[in-house]
Amino acid sequence: MHHPVVSREDWVTARKALLEKERAMTHALDALRAERRQLPWVRIEKNYVFDGPDGKVTLADLFGGRSQLAIYHFMLTPGSDHICPGCSLISDHVDAARQHFEQADLAFAAVSRAPVERIAAVRQRMGWTFPWVSSGESDFNYDFGVSFTAEDRAAGRAFYNYGVTRVEKSPDMFGVSIFVRDEFGDIFHSYSTYHRGVELLVGAFDWLDLAPKGRNEGAGTMSWVRLHDQYEMENA
Repeated sequence: MHHPVVSREDWVTARKALLEKERAMTHALDALRAERRQLPWVRIEKNYVFDGPDGKVTLADLFGGRSQLAIYHFMLTPGSDHICPGCSLISDHVDAARQHFEQADLAFAAVSRAPVERIAAVRQRMGWTFPWVSSGESDFNYDFGVSFTAEDRAAGRAFYNYGVTRVEKSPDMFGVSIFVRDEFGDIFHSYSTYHRGVELLVGAFDWLDLAPKGRNEGAGTMSWVRLHDQYEMENA
């Protein structure tokens, strides 16, 4: 790597100038997060039911006694052997994080359309312990903007990320949705984010962003990302 090399004094001057920008960004993010928390809610009227490893579970069951629920929409499509490396990268962060955020009244579950047997096989292979259920062909994935019918894709009616991206090939995409349950048991949808909005959950990116090479994507976006058990196989 070719990079400017300066004295320690000049480096501190440059670092302080960057620090002012970092502090401004931190305050702007604090304001954005507060605005996010103030978004209006939508009452959930449908009785969503999922297939879990021990049978049927409802959306309410996924809260596990907590008042908030984060759902990761994992791209695992029925009939496909593909395991999304990006979804897997995000999921690798979940079990460590939920040891903490579950203590702050936030439950977690992953949801995919693949059958529970396929989910169980992937979960075992990757060593994940978080709850993961199948929405099957129910309305859930479609209602929350991460699955698209073949007819809508063929007709150009399948839009993702609030209409920003037209989906033509993949029947499933990824995202995060947040739900809240009040003291009466009513459930509300408070937030969803898709595409690059999900980068908020990728701690590996935050570490790389501190280093000179950044995300090291010279060969393309996330070009180096693999399922975590594939790195050793590729480097063997």
